Amino acid sequence: MNLNTPPHIAFTDLGLRDSVLRAVEQMGFVHPTDIQAEIIPRILAGRDVIGQAKTGTGKTAAFGLPILNRANPDVPMQALILTPTRELAAQVTAEIEQLGRFTPIRAVCIIGGESMQQQQRSIREGAQIIVGTPGRIMDLHGRRQIHFRDIRFVVLDEVDRMLDIGFRDDIRRILGHISGPHQTVFVSATIDAEIERLARSFMASDAEKVTTVSGSLTVAMVVQKYLGVEPWDKRSLLLHLLRYEKPATTLVFCKTKATVHKLTRYLRDKDVSAREIHGDLHQKKRNSVINSMREGKLDVLIASDLAARGLDVEHITHVINYDLPEDPEIYVHRIGRTARAGRRGVAWSFVTPEQGQLLTNIEKLCGAHIEQLQYPDFKPGPIPQDVAEQKQREQHRLERVQAKRHSTWSPNNLDQLSSEQIAAMFPDGVVPKSVPRKTIGSRFRSRRGR
Repeated sequence: MNLNTPPHIAFTDLGLRDSVLRAVEQMGFVHPTDIQAEIIPRILAGRDVIGQAKTGTGKTAAFGLPILNRANPDVPMQALILTPTRELAAQVTAEIEQLGRFTPIRAVCIIGGESMQQQQRSIREGAQIIVGTPGRIMDLHGRRQIHFRDIRFVVLDEVDRMLDIGFRDDIRRILGHISGPHQTVFVSATIDAEIERLARSFMASDAEKVTTVSGSLTVAMVVQKYLGVEPWDKRSLLLHLLRYEKPATTLVFCKTKATVHKLTRYLRDKDVSAREIHGDLHQKKRNSVINSMREGKLDVLIASDLAARGLDVEHITHVINYDLPEDPEIYVHRIGRTARAGRRGVAWSFVTPEQGQLLTNIEKLCGAHIEQLQYPDFKPGPIPQDVAEQKQREQHRLERVQAKRHSTWSPNNLDQLSSEQIAAMFPDGVVPKSVPRKTIGSRFRSRRGR
């Protein structure tokens, strides 16, 4: 179901209680976004829902507000919200705590890299909502520190990531322990047919999918461009853009943690104030980096894809895809980090000569043509010696293959031979009309294909 909510709908029209609405009003919100207006009444009615909407449209409040409205203050551990990253779990917990500050409902964040004792203490104090990553949730469940006996609400945030190969078994184990009646809500910016099929296997048969993306998954306020570049010139091009374009707050995405670290070190050596964030950083350092960016103390952040699912900073002006992602849906999540809160944003992607198909796949998913950004001021560097040597070796290999192909005899080149040469080649006088059928390591004919 693809819906667009009339603009006159207000939060007061959705059936939320006064204690929940009070926080919404104090935060300055009057009208819900499309996804909020469509799924909040369905969750209040107890329906299972799959919600798909663009990044930055308030999906956390869309499921958080009705859970705060319906939760029983006397029942601990009745709602379980699972996220793919620690950062997103912390963000969801903070937002639910803010939305529920005038209610008796409390949330606890259960993630690795933080004090397990503190988390256990928060659980013992009776938190009604558990937000966390699958690994730490399973760990504490195995230690009997948390239980799922009273679970009434289950939410998978960024469900496309939660049900991919990396998390799928963990999710099955966790949901398999929830035996009582419960309501299930799955949300994400991107949900393909396979993910929807898997999601529905954990939901009621009448679960409803609500889509409010209005045709294009791409954030409409993001200006998207690509820059063609050779792999060895990407560092220099990034430095050139940062120095001459002077973007205000920039988030640079790399494919691997090693690239994140090397690129950060390279930029810092060039006097660029850059910091890094990836899975190997201790959680306190990751929190420190994110807080520095939120407070405007950091201009350039180099990140692995974990930051695409949990970094919520309103004033990010530019996203740079230093490494183009193999999965177009990751691209959607990346560029959704800019153009927040109605602001415009810019997304630049570095595309190497062999990545044309990747760019085409992204354009197909987004439903938009991404134009090339010409940058004549940038002067590419020479081909590195090891790359040149590798290309030369490949060229020699192809030449040898070609030469061998031309030197192979076939009946078609008999005209080039004299009668004496033909007689020497075929002393019985029988000249074959075609090349013999090849067999694998045998002088006998194969029966395959008879």
